[in-house]
Amino acid sequence: MKRDYFEQIRNGSEITLRDQLYIIAMLSIPAILSQISTVIMEYVDQSMVGRLGPTSSAAIGLVSSTTWLIGGLCRSVTMGFTVQVAHNIGAKKFPQARAINKHGIISVLVFSSLIGLICFAISGHLPYWLGGSEDIVREATIYFAIFALALPITNLGGVASGMLQCSGNIRTPSILNVVGCFLNVFFNFLLIFPSRYISVFGARVFFPGFNLGVAGAALGTAISQGIVALTLLFFLLIKSPILHLRTEDKIPFSVKELKAALHIAIPFAIEQGIMGWGYVFCTRIVSPLGVTALAANSFSVSAESLCYMPGYGIASAATALIGQSLGAGRNKLAERLGWLATILGMLVMTCTGILMYIFAPSILGFLTPDPEIQALGAQVLRIEAFAEPLFAASIVATGVFRGAGDTLGPSIINFISMWAVRLTMAFFLAPILGLPGVWIAMCSDLCVRGTLFLIRLWRKPISKAHSIAGAAG
Repeated sequence: MKRDYFEQIRNGSEITLRDQLYIIAMLSIPAILSQISTVIMEYVDQSMVGRLGPTSSAAIGLVSSTTWLIGGLCRSVTMGFTVQVAHNIGAKKFPQARAINKHGIISVLVFSSLIGLICFAISGHLPYWLGGSEDIVREATIYFAIFALALPITNLGGVASGMLQCSGNIRTPSILNVVGCFLNVFFNFLLIFPSRYISVFGARVFFPGFNLGVAGAALGTAISQGIVALTLLFFLLIKSPILHLRTEDKIPFSVKELKAALHIAIPFAIEQGIMGWGYVFCTRIVSPLGVTALAANSFSVSAESLCYMPGYGIASAATALIGQSLGAGRNKLAERLGWLATILGMLVMTCTGILMYIFAPSILGFLTPDPEIQALGAQVLRIEAFAEPLFAASIVATGVFRGAGDTLGPSIINFISMWAVRLTMAFFLAPILGLPGVWIAMCSDLCVRGTLFLIRLWRKPISKAHSIAGAAG
């Protein structure tokens, strides 16, 4: 019989250290595999765009930091509700959890629609604000405009995935994320390139194409994410045993729920805004270094994600585990699970960092045929490899604290590290060392950040961190 680990937590069952390790591993594996598959598909995606030339790659790279900023702001609204859902499920208050789930979906849809309209309105100006050269402005504008229009459906997928994960269903979002990656590659293959013949097992097969270039890459991503979002909503609202819609649930949006959502979301939104502007400012530092440096930076950021995505997979599992443990009043268990998840993340990302250092040239060779971009990208990736263990500590510990509803502390740490370390060092090192100087600054930032998170996890256990576990009551 299949064991329900979250039910064990909710029921107060005794869980040995061995079982705790097993629970974290079993919940993390689907999320890790999903994240890795996402990265691999992104590699294929980047490789397709790379075949269009360095100008197209640089155009996407120019606005990518802004898309991270916008995505982070929208995720803050999601976070404000998903943590409350986890706490209420842990406390076995299922009607309240379903009500918060519904209110969260509506809030995310409204917020992301407004942000999407604003982004679309500024899409023609943004590449100039970021210091883009005339040869990449048009493609960058088109890419960002399509991203903006797709924002509401993209974020509906994000909130549905987060709700399912916090309810204990990590497998379904993970599987659908993998499916979405393959869909993304298919639609990009269809939309980016012209119609052509391709070789399949020695036979020439005609494959249609729309020859849309960078616009095709943006549309391919938007269509695939839209399909996955609708499927996730189906599993959340129809199939979820705990969170599916029920006609008898008529709990209104309460002031208490709103306060709890704002308490979580505002610090997270401020953090994402500050971090996002930091990424934008970093892009502004890299832009004067030329198209080659901008393209190498974009490809290297994508390549590095193979290392840190497993950390985000473990962090997702940790958020759900910590949220339900605190909701069930099991504070000591939450502390142990938090430390075990953080240590596991550091071990996994140490291994992926070693692999990244060894295979950096091969990874860049897959992403782009340009030898100059390959060489520069491999150089900066090897700099970053040294930061991966402590980067893991910051990623997983952030997930741990968010499960407790504590977003203020992580936000302060991320702000200090990003602006006092990364951007300050990059500003002075970029003119001297070029792109490697920027990545030395990034490596230093991640090491400082991870150290601060470990100190905070030790000095302020999550059971004593300010949380909204009491909001479930």
